[in-house]
Formats: sequence, structure tokens, C-alpha cells
Amino acid sequence: MRRSRRDLQVFNLSFLDVVSCGFGAVIMLVLVSHTSDFRADLDNSGAADLLKSLFESETRVSDKARQLEELRQELSAARVRTNSLKDIQQQLQRKAAADKTKIAQISDDIRGLELVQSSLDRASISLDTANKRDNMSGGIPVDSDYVIFIIDTSGSMKQIWRRVISVLRDVLDIHPRVKGFQVLSDNGAYLLPGYAKKWITDTRSTRDNVLKLLTGWNAASNSSPVEGLEAALKTYARSGKNISIYIFGDDYTGSSYGPVLDTLDRLNRDRNTGKPLVKVHAIGFITSLSTNRFGILMREVTKRNRGTFLALPVR
Repeated sequence: MRRSRRDLQVFNLSFLDVVSCGFGAVIMLVLVSHTSDFRADLDNSGAADLLKSLFESETRVSDKARQLEELRQELSAARVRTNSLKDIQQQLQRKAAADKTKIAQISDDIRGLELVQSSLDRASISLDTANKRDNMSGGIPVDSDYVIFIIDTSGSMKQIWRRVISVLRDVLDIHPRVKGFQVLSDNGAYLLPGYAKKWITDTRSTRDNVLKLLTGWNAASNSSPVEGLEAALKTYARSGKNISIYIFGDDYTGSSYGPVLDTLDRLNRDRNTGKPLVKVHAIGFITSLSTNRFGILMREVTKRNRGTFLALPVR
């Protein structure tokens, strides 16, 4: 029987491992040797100082970059503050414009009040001057046989309601003798529903009762006398009767002045003469809440209808 022989392999895995390790060791020695020589050359040539300078420069650059970032953040904050200041400046400018408009309105009101005071000085609406029937009192004709009051009963008027009642009493007093009178709200509601479309008989007791009832009157209101004027004119305006209407108010909230003027032109004209059937007067109560719209409207209303407008300051 023939014996088999194993082939002899010289470059097996173990041998290659040894050779590789040997080559690796040689390479490491070469690298270490060259590195040492390179460092020695650097030390001998002054390159170390150069590297040190480079490191210092890098540090300075980092500091400058940090300072630049801080400046950028401060600039951004400054811009925010600048925008805020601009907003504040714009708000102040808007407020100044609004104040300027308000000052102009107040100036107009002051001039109006000066005229009012002058009118009141001439009017002398009091019990002392109403002992006998005069034809004129402060520019208001008081020779009417019938008197109708159309009163704004809105919340702002309710705040000065005692003053309103006091003035109504004074107006009645400058008409010491009338055949009848009536009281309606600006919406056309009657103070005394039992006397609707009739005249309240003028006696001292009826005047006192009406003034007492006015104290607790809570009629609806839209601060526009259109409905009250329409109800009064349709019912009472007749040719040959001497009638005066007094409109009491502190503001006019209608969208335009046209409806009031149109109602008067339509209902308060004598078909034969074209003249107003009744005289329309107005008394405006000027408060801190009032606008000038009521005064503007009533000046035109009274001018067209043989009446007088008085503006009364309420303190």
C-alpha cells in the first residue's frame, strides 16, 4: 500500500503574518525616525515661534468673531427699539391729530356757549317775568294758544332729567295762559295716553301733575324727533290755530338731517300760503357727551319754521 505525502507549503498563513508584522515594525521605525527629525528641524529653524503666532492669531480672530456677534445682537436689539419708538411716535401723532380735532370742536362749542349765554341773559325765562303775557321772550314768540313738547327720552337725557323738567317748567311759565298743551316723546309716545290726539287742559293742577309724571317717564327713544314731529303735525297742525312746538334734545343720531326737514316741509305747510302751520322751537342741552349734530339740525329746523333755537349748557 502506497503512503500519500503532504505537499510542503513554505508561504503559509503563519509565515505571512510574521513577515507582515516585520514590515509594519520597519515602517513604524521609519516614521518615528522622520517625525523626530522633523520636530528637531522645526526647533532648530524657529518654526515653533511661527506656530505659536498662528495659535495666538487664531485666538484673536475668535475673540473678534465673538465681539462681532455681540455687536450684531446689540444692533438687532437697537432695531427693535427703533421700531418700537416709531410705533410710539405714530401713536402720538394720531393722538395729536385727534386732540386737534377735539380742540376745534370745543372751540366751536365755546363760541356757541357764549352766544347761548347772551341769549339767556336776554331771555330771562323765569317766574318773575311771566306775570303777564308778552309776545316775545328772549327771541321766542310766546303768544301761542297751544304748546306741544317733543322730548328726547334717551339715556343721556335721563342723566340730566331734572334739568330737562326744570326747563320745561320754565317754558310753560313763559306761556302763562294757553288753551291746551301736550307732551310726546321723540318717538311719538304720549306722556298721557288718555289724552292722545287731544289737548291737555291748561290749569295749575294739570301742569303740576304733568311735571310729576315726567319724573318717572320711561318712553323709548332713538334720539331723533322725526316720529314725534310726524305724530304732532298730523294730529294738531291746522290752519288758523296758533301752535308752537318745542323740541328738547341733546343729540341727533339719525343718518342724515333730511328726514326731519322733509317731514316738516311735507306736514307743516299751509297749502294756500306755503307758510308753516306751526312755529317750531328747539332747546338743546349741551353736556360733555353731546355732539353738535342736534344744534346743526335744530338751527335749520327753527329757521325754516319761524322758530328759535336755544342751547343750554348743563354743568
